[in-house]
Amino acid sequence: MSDRIKGLDLGADDYLVKPFAFSELLARIRSIMRRGPDRLPTNIKVAELEINLLTHVATRGPKQLELTQKEFALLVLLARNTGEILGRKFIAKEIWNMDSEGDSNIVDVAIRRLRRKVDYPFPKPLIHSVYGAGYVLEQR
Repeated sequence: MSDRIKGLDLGADDYLVKPFAFSELLARIRSIMRRGPDRLPTNIKVAELEINLLTHVATRGPKQLELTQKEFALLVLLARNTGEILGRKFIAKEIWNMDSEGDSNIVDVAIRRLRRKVDYPFPKPLIHSVYGAGYVLEQR
């Protein structure tokens, strides 16, 4: 059950539990086909940062960024909320499914690693700390 919830929370449109009837699978495919072309954007662009959600490739200018899966997920979360300050608790819940009230520094460490790849090789940073509040991705 938790796998289904996690999959849906991470962006899946549907979840089919095994064993399943082949006719149900076909009906679900037909339903998806009726939705029409792309409902959600497949690319996110912030300044010279471009994220392709289909290929899981992020580039900044001409340079392709070598990101881990978690770094990519974190970058997508920040990019989908461009200009909005995201708190550490929110980020921890969305990326690591952590509900704890503890003082884990997992978000800070992940942001630091992401900055090394997204910001430090370039003259203007895009990931900014907001003291006491969290992090924001935006061009300043």
